[in-house]
Amino acid sequence: MSFYNNLDTYSNKFIFTNDSNKYTYFEIIDLCNELSNYIKDKSLVFLLCTNCEEAITGYLACLRMGSIPLLINSSINDNLLNNLIVKYKPNFIWLPKKRTLNDFFSPIFSWRSYELVQPKYSISHNIYKDLAILLMTSGSTGSPLLVRQSYKNLNSNTCSIIESLNILPSDKPITTLPFNYTYGLSIINTHLASGCEIVLTEKSIIDKEFWNLLNLNNITTFGGVPYTFQMLDRIGFEKMELSSLKTITQAGGKLDKNLSLKFAQICQKKSINFVVMYGQTEATARMSYLPPNYSISKAGSIGVSIPKGQFHIEDENQKIITKAETLGELIYKGENVCLGYAESVEDLSKGDENNGILRTGDIAKFDEDGFYYIEGRIKRYIKIFGNRVSLDEIENIAKENNFNCVCSGKDDVLYIISEEIEILNDVKKLISKTTGFHPSSIKTFHIPIIPRNESGKVLYNQLNNLIVN
Repeated sequence: MSFYNNLDTYSNKFIFTNDSNKYTYFEIIDLCNELSNYIKDKSLVFLLCTNCEEAITGYLACLRMGSIPLLINSSINDNLLNNLIVKYKPNFIWLPKKRTLNDFFSPIFSWRSYELVQPKYSISHNIYKDLAILLMTSGSTGSPLLVRQSYKNLNSNTCSIIESLNILPSDKPITTLPFNYTYGLSIINTHLASGCEIVLTEKSIIDKEFWNLLNLNNITTFGGVPYTFQMLDRIGFEKMELSSLKTITQAGGKLDKNLSLKFAQICQKKSINFVVMYGQTEATARMSYLPPNYSISKAGSIGVSIPKGQFHIEDENQKIITKAETLGELIYKGENVCLGYAESVEDLSKGDENNGILRTGDIAKFDEDGFYYIEGRIKRYIKIFGNRVSLDEIENIAKENNFNCVCSGKDDVLYIISEEIEILNDVKKLISKTTGFHPSSIKTFHIPIIPRNESGKVLYNQLNNLIVN
């Protein structure tokens, strides 16, 4: 049975806790049933997300009644939201009451801080029978390109991650990532499926209130992206007393090897399982995990595939690579690979276009023990005087020498960009010495803030617009 239809099993157990309220599984199921009186089966529902019980309840209600939610960050720009509305013509929108829409929408139901609105137009969509949810593509800020995930994708990935992490009903996570972000959503799904109590907060890990909430509720687990761990390192995670914490997961991008090793060692001292994972929205969240007993010896690795999944690496001619330590594109096969993309409402009728196979676009290798390592992105390359250069590799060289910067560029010119102006000359000297590039082929730029998406990933497509050549 699907996890969202099996929530009744936990009836009187607490499901959500926030700063001031607690809710049982029974109470949330009751509200889901009430929402089903208003939302028709196979409706398209825009869900403006925050880490609150109202938003997640709306999500669960859609899954239980067979409607399709598009998960959108509640802070999305008005123009971008309107573009999505015009493009996809939702049947309903579940959103915070404080978020105003035009007069074309009328409220028909409300609960606490959220309300359900319906457009004045009447439209029925031709929606593929197995389509479950829609997510924005990674790094998207209003692009009409969506990832189509099926019920099979959702349930398979949820079960595999529960098995990988040995999630138990006694576990208690706290939200550290946006609910509409695939990794944050996966944390919600896996713990709901296990009958856990989830502590909901919009507080950042740099807020004292976050840690008060964590300790007050005896939190056992949380997840973070690379940027999360950079912040944890800065605020002195190593010195914190966190007696209830037993598991920390990391996904959402490659964590610097040195930082990964540092956290693995810290967590070992604190008797905390540190689990590095790897995933993409197109794989319904996570594809791999590094078992915590390998977190030190295999630091920098994404580990092995989750149960029911399979990796291999292909060369430029799409032939399978069998030799260890050989670079190629990482290919994943599994039931969690999404149906495909949607660029318009008409695409919601499409079936499975991927057939369980995902070309990740990541350059990777495996070692003699079968552990995989991500080395960069296929498109993150430039040529310096005819030599092919990985921008990710250059970034890693800088990070390994404790320089906080990012890289961009064009053929024959490497851009090094940092928020810290005082390091730029030293980084330039380091990269020139390490790579042999002539200093004239390296340009440095200082910008106040490096653009990142809500999960902390660098928005490289915006960098070149922020620097002056």
